[in-house]
Amino acid sequence: MDLFEHRLLNHPEAPLAARMRPRTIDEFVGQSAIVGQGRLLRRAIQADQLSSLILYGPPGTGKTTLAQIIANTTQAHFIAINAVLAGIKDIRDAISQAQDRRKLYNQRTILFVDEVHRFNKSQQDALLPWVENGTVILIGATTENPYFEVNKALVSRSRLFQLKPLNSEDLKQVIEQALQDSERGYGTLKIQIDSDAIEHLVNVANGDARSLLNALELAVETTPPDEGQIHLTIAIAEESIQQRAVLYDKEGDAHFDTISAFIKSLRGSDPDAALYWLARMVYAGEDPRFIFRRMLILAGEDVGLADPSAVVVVNACAEAFDRVGMPEGRYPLAQAALYLANAPKSNSVMGFFDALAAVERERESEVPLHLRDANRDKEGFGHGAGYLYPHSYREHWVAQQYLPASLQGQVFYQPSDQGFEATIREKVVRDREAQLAALVEGMDISERLTLSPANSSLDRWLARSLSQVGERLGEIRDRIFTLANPQRHHLILDLNAGSGLLTWEAVRQVPEGGVYSYVQTEKELAALREQSQSLPELSRPIFVQELPEIKFDRIIGRNAIYAESDKVSAIAALAELLAGQMVLAESIPSVAQRLYQLADPMWVKPKLYDRWQAAEEAIYQNSDDPKLNWTVEELRSYFEQAGFEVEMQIEQSQTEVYLSSKMFDRWFAPDSTYTTHLAKRLKSSEVSQIQQLFSTRLLNQTVNWRSSTLWLQIRKPTSS
Repeated sequence: MDLFEHRLLNHPEAPLAARMRPRTIDEFVGQSAIVGQGRLLRRAIQADQLSSLILYGPPGTGKTTLAQIIANTTQAHFIAINAVLAGIKDIRDAISQAQDRRKLYNQRTILFVDEVHRFNKSQQDALLPWVENGTVILIGATTENPYFEVNKALVSRSRLFQLKPLNSEDLKQVIEQALQDSERGYGTLKIQIDSDAIEHLVNVANGDARSLLNALELAVETTPPDEGQIHLTIAIAEESIQQRAVLYDKEGDAHFDTISAFIKSLRGSDPDAALYWLARMVYAGEDPRFIFRRMLILAGEDVGLADPSAVVVVNACAEAFDRVGMPEGRYPLAQAALYLANAPKSNSVMGFFDALAAVERERESEVPLHLRDANRDKEGFGHGAGYLYPHSYREHWVAQQYLPASLQGQVFYQPSDQGFEATIREKVVRDREAQLAALVEGMDISERLTLSPANSSLDRWLARSLSQVGERLGEIRDRIFTLANPQRHHLILDLNAGSGLLTWEAVRQVPEGGVYSYVQTEKELAALREQSQSLPELSRPIFVQELPEIKFDRIIGRNAIYAESDKVSAIAALAELLAGQMVLAESIPSVAQRLYQLADPMWVKPKLYDRWQAAEEAIYQNSDDPKLNWTVEELRSYFEQAGFEVEMQIEQSQTEVYLSSKMFDRWFAPDSTYTTHLAKRLKSSEVSQIQQLFSTRLLNQTVNWRSSTLWLQIRKPTSS
């Protein structure tokens, strides 16, 4: 933007929407999911470390505004072009400027392309090499899905941010700013606006801040003052913004998303939703013939033989529409939609695609001899010999095979129990059973059973037991993220980063958000920082050793609470940080596997086994150990005292563990916790006897190791 353009936008005669455009990130309203405190894009703008990005969203959501904020804050050279007006020459001029700035001043260049989807393929290709080699940092703005409308190579080299329509609170804030701003808005005027007028403007603006400000401007500029005050009533608001702007482009996302919602509503037998989405499309001017084509497809795909009349009714409605046209044609359009929504459903015709897959997958099989055409080669080759004519049999059916030999017994059609199809289901199943019986009785089948001993080699068991540990951790990680269900823009706190198991997965799942990792030791911190060096700087998690004062969408952790000495205080601190949901997986050591349970009581004298059992159980009754001095219900009460709603589930699991000599050495080392506790109740000779027992009886054995995990889903109570 040059000086003259800047003066023009701030001139009193410029449109209100242009004058009120935010100048800094703090003035920006809405889109907290991507530019809120701690979010990736906000951090990148503030640190002036932007990489190429594409801003995608409907009109009036702030795409161009964000680009201008970047222009106001960056130290890079900023060039803005509009793809509607620009061509290859403009792109070359911009690249030339960027190269000069880079050579002469070592200055980066940000190239903002508004409506980037309007560039044709060759124009987008002209940008690609300069984006790839870093000559320019591309910021593209588009109202169309970039995955369809923007060069895939450009998309793959850019970070994508999706902007959503502004919500009601955001739009009310936009009105308030415009009415209070004395420099650019109407702060110098006495304006009274009724609450119902505000609600109408916000409602009809439909998330579009530009549409809202244009309506407000029209209302203010066309309303004469009464004793120095401009009073905006609901009537004036209705005149200023009379019809809701529906986001609908016949070749864009809205088109495909809306028809998708309509078809899924029909498939889900929801007539209310079907009528709503149908009305959305008709209101926006969608071609009714396109809607009829999709309903005809659904009549075959999703209704099928459950109601064979469905395709007839929809086709008749389509023909009726062609005769009467609009607007009366809306009656047969709605009739077809309601018929399909209320029809029984079956997708058994999809069996055709299973048959098609079999054709593609299998070798081409010959037509069975008895099914071949007998008119030409019956005498010479026996074609048609053995064919049983169904009409010669009772009920006009006979059990014989119609599939090629390689596909005997293959099932493609699975009749449902819905509607008309339910009446033919039993017959189909019975006939199929008879055919299979005919197949078996007509063939020489000799059943062969082969039994072989399992491979019990030490290497195989060792590999299996070691891999199961990793599998178990992977299962815990996957379940945590399934329960947490983070969105791409969320802020996540990993309460116990440790090895980074949850942290690295969080980085993958929230590329537009941010990840904070709480690290307890300097050793862990150094290791995690070293691992993070391979990530781009803005994608790296933020490692902390004190909990930050930020609201998090998700808090996750594995064994993050059970070892805390003051669990009440720790949980209370988390209550100040949580804005969404917390998911924790906590081990329950008090019910963990005991070593004495691995031994057969017959291996030692009964009295020694009993004393061994008592000595080991005493370990888990230590009231001073924070890992052991709590129960599940006590933990629940701690969370509830902090104001949380808690769902708990205890999961018992068994893992095959290989008992190696290194494991025994760790358990029975003279200064180990286990040996120290045994020594309190057993003689040293008895401890040695137990150690010898493990070495002779259990060394290199694989055992089932029992563990218990407490799963917690925690959230603040929803306000009523």
